[in-house]
Parts: sequence; structure tokens; C-alpha cells
Amino acid sequence: MRLALALAERGRGRTRPNPIVGAVVVRNGREVGRGWHTAAGRPHAEAVALARAGRRARGATLYVTLEPCAHTGRTPPCVDAILAAGIRRCVVAMRDPHRIVNGRGLRKLRRAGVRVELGVCANEARAALAGYRLVHLERRPRVVWKLGATLDGRIADARGRARWITGPAARRAAHGLRAAADAIVIGSGTARADDPRLTVRGPKAAGARLQPLRVVCDTRLSLPAHLRLFRSLAKGTVVACAKGAAARGAGAAKRRALEARGVAVWALPRARSGVAPRAVARRLAASGCHDVLLESGPRLGAAWLAAGLIDELALFVAPELLGRGALAWSDAVGARALERAVTGRVLELRPVGRDVLLRVAVKR
Repeated sequence: MRLALALAERGRGRTRPNPIVGAVVVRNGREVGRGWHTAAGRPHAEAVALARAGRRARGATLYVTLEPCAHTGRTPPCVDAILAAGIRRCVVAMRDPHRIVNGRGLRKLRRAGVRVELGVCANEARAALAGYRLVHLERRPRVVWKLGATLDGRIADARGRARWITGPAARRAAHGLRAAADAIVIGSGTARADDPRLTVRGPKAAGARLQPLRVVCDTRLSLPAHLRLFRSLAKGTVVACAKGAAARGAGAAKRRALEARGVAVWALPRARSGVAPRAVARRLAASGCHDVLLESGPRLGAAWLAAGLIDELALFVAPELLGRGALAWSDAVGARALERAVTGRVLELRPVGRDVLLRVAVKR
């Protein structure tokens, strides 16, 4: 099962809107087939592993990280392929929370006489599919807030300059986070200041079938049209604005101009901080995005944190001090009493070139 979980990770960031899945066929204690889901519309992991096993699958055991599907979507039901191959035993890490699966595959296998075992490496599978589970259980994706900061928590100097606080190795590692994401979200301030591309580049982009969806939260629909996200990168870019901003006059004209270029415009409810974070999260979930990378400044990040949407902080820390007057990433979070502090659990702490990556799971 751990091999199947490792195989599933090869599809990370490439299978939207499908989950990542890995499968291994074992006969008489020997592996005879393996597979993973590579992209939506392509064969599922079980079908790939069974095809590679061929006749050796008869009487064998199939290990799969997620409950096999029993319905026809873009591909035929995996349960039918399992039964046709003659699998005698099916070991499943996690039941599929999707309403059209959710136990149907397990029941069909058992009714056909296949011995089914559920829950092997369940914790590892739930962690790997955390975003997928959240989408189907809470209608929101898993969100990682990525930041680059100094030792004293500053993300820009007193003049607003942020390029570059972290070194080249940290920036390459950040592209690894992008490659694992289904969508990247920024605010209008980041879009104006940096004019980013929000694409996966370098070795992490090799062989990638999908670039993450690029989402800009622009409450008033006020960003200039010359930004790269609205020109060469328009297709695959989304602007999330407040409903009233695109309803009439100049806002409606701006919306039509963006959509004519291929930019999608989501008109969503407004909150005190801007576009309502939970409305954006629900729309991302509905768009098949399970894992989201928030690359925003303090205001948008604090709003998502206050809404209970931040699951992890990925903080690249540079061995530098900028001192008073520089912009701190936590300033917008607001003052809290010690007993009401935002707390978390350290997942990882490791050197990345001259910097350090600190990953923290935020307690909800």
C-alpha cells in the first residue's frame, strides 16, 4: 500500500478535477502490475495496473489507495475491470467520500465474491487526499499559505521591495509547491506590485499536463489590463470580484473586455475584507480544485485565516533582519491574547539553500 501511495503522488497537480490514486497488483507475494492516475480522462490507476499485470492478475490481490469507482464517467467503472481481471482480494486504503461512489464500489466487489479489506494505511491516504476529502465533505479545498520572510517576519522592506528576500533555492522549492497545487490565489495588491505569471517553471514543470488555475481576488475589478495575467496568460486566469463591481457601467465593460481575452470572471459575495474568502473557496471546490496555494500578502492571507480556510503555512525564512518599518506578514492578523493565539503543529523544518522552509499545520 505504501508503494501505491508513492505511485499516486506522481499524479500530484496533474489530475484535476480527479483525485490522485495509485494501485499495485500482487500475486504470490510478487508485484505483477502497478499504475497511477496520470490525468483526467486517462485510465484510472486500477485499470493501468491490471493491464500491466495481464493474465497474472487472475487470483491476485489488488492494493489501491482509494475505493474503486462503480460508475461510468470519462472512463469505464474500475470495479468492472477488477472483476473481469479475476482479482480475488482487494485492499483499499480509503473509502471514496464522493457521493456517486461512497461505498458503492466496495459493495459491488463484495457482492461479486471479492474479499475486500478497508483501512490499510488509512491515515497516510487521508493525508494525501486531504484536499479531495475537504472538497466533498466541506465544499472547500485544502489551502496552503506560502510566504517568503526574514527572521523578523518581514515580507518587504520599508519601501515595499520584496525581490528577493529568499534565495534561488527557495524560489525553486516554491515552484514545487505550485506544481502540487490545482490553483494559485493572490490579491490585487500582489498582482499590481509584482505582475506575476503564477506558472510552474523550471524542472518542476517538466512533463506537466496542467498549469494551476490562476486566481486574482480583485474586489472592485480595478486592476489594469496590461498585467501579464490578462494578456499572454489570460486563458487559465480567473478574476474574483464583488458582485456589484461587474454589474453595470465601467465594471460591466471591464468584465466583457476580460472575458473577450479568455479571462474568467467570478462575481461573488463581498465581505468586510473584500471578496468573501469562503465564496472563493466554494467556487474553487466546484471547479475541481482540491489543493490551493495562497501566495498573497498579509491582508488577503489574514482574511482567509480568519475565515478558517488556512490549513498549512509554508514559510521560507531568510537569515536576514529588516527591522521596524518593514512590512510584516502577520500584521493584518491582529493582536491576540496569548491564550487565543493561532496555533499549529510543525510538519517540516529543513534548509533550502541559504534559507529554511518551515511548514506548519494550522489547528482549526
